[in-house]
Amino acid sequence: NLAILAVTILTSLDRIDLDAALIKNGDVKDLVAERAFKAFEAGADGVIASPQESMAIRSLPNAANKLIVTPGIRPLGTKFGDQKRVATPTEALLNGADHIVVGRPIVGSQNKKLAAAKILEELKHV
Repeated sequence: NLAILAVTILTSLDRIDLDAALIKNGDVKDLVAERAFKAFEAGADGVIASPQESMAIRSLPNAANKLIVTPGIRPLGTKFGDQKRVATPTEALLNGADHIVVGRPIVGSQNKKLAAAKILEELKHV
């Protein structure tokens, strides 16, 4: 069950970072949607994108049956670190994500099992 996923714009980047790198002008959400549309047209099975853009991606005309994987997941009360476009696990799923990626909030926790369990408990209510 191999799936090809395309990265849209890293969740650690915002408009200021894109300007500094001379990336195309425009709203980040619009750029992500444009890249997702092109990835789907090219045959990608899904995209990796911020949970803040999941809803825009899901509404694309060619997004039916495509995967949306969202990094930048931060449970309430956790630090953003270098991530700039984040959401809670619940927000990510409500915005249309199929899968979430949670790294530092678990790996950086004193009690990794408890941190993961809290996220799973939160997701039971979605």
